[in-house]
Amino acid sequence: MAYADLTVAELKDLLRERGLPVSGKKADLIARLSESDDAPSEETVEAEPEEEDNGDDVSPTDDSSDEVEGDYQEVGFDEEGDFEEWDELHTARQKPVLDESTKLALKMRSEQSKKQPKFRRQEWFRYRRLSKTGYRKPKGDDSSMRKNRKYRSPMARVGYGKVAAARGLHPSGFEEVLVHKADHLDGLDPERQAVRIGSSVGNRKRSRIHERADELGLRVLNRRQIDKRGDL
Repeated sequence: MAYADLTVAELKDLLRERGLPVSGKKADLIARLSESDDAPSEETVEAEPEEEDNGDDVSPTDDSSDEVEGDYQEVGFDEEGDFEEWDELHTARQKPVLDESTKLALKMRSEQSKKQPKFRRQEWFRYRRLSKTGYRKPKGDDSSMRKNRKYRSPMARVGYGKVAAARGLHPSGFEEVLVHKADHLDGLDPERQAVRIGSSVGNRKRSRIHERADELGLRVLNRRQIDKRGDL
């Protein structure tokens, strides 16, 4: 298997399946996987003659069918039965390592968000420019929305707050870290934190952040394709 073509997230998934540590750079992960591939190869060579001696009752067609089914499951489907696209078309996004309490808090926050009303600005239905802006607290002595009169939009209150354990987390479960330079990525935890690049960062610095994040195994939440022009 060509481990160099895989992403850091996919390499870590393979290491977790084999019970190996996932720390280090991409070169360390590839070396660790290649060492684990070399170790069981000697045992399989010694075990092959025993299978040939005791395999009189087993037809060779059964072994070939098992191999085909195994390859089909590894390439096309995951453990839950969902179809996974090929590496050339799709790259799996890295997921955080969360405990059960955090997973439960994220699920509860998602269910609460579905029931939460959409907060709108006062008289958003009357002026089009107000319907495009965010929520603002209503003010004024005669404000019907502030006085909680009927048929008015709800106001944001303390009771609409979400679970404190999931507060500030990305929907995927990552803790967002705003960065503006590639040097800001040093010291971040790829299993718990994700990168969000600032909106004022140019393409040159953005491409460097992308390359540095791939080396460290960090996920970029707002990654985008950069058209290289000129000296880029």
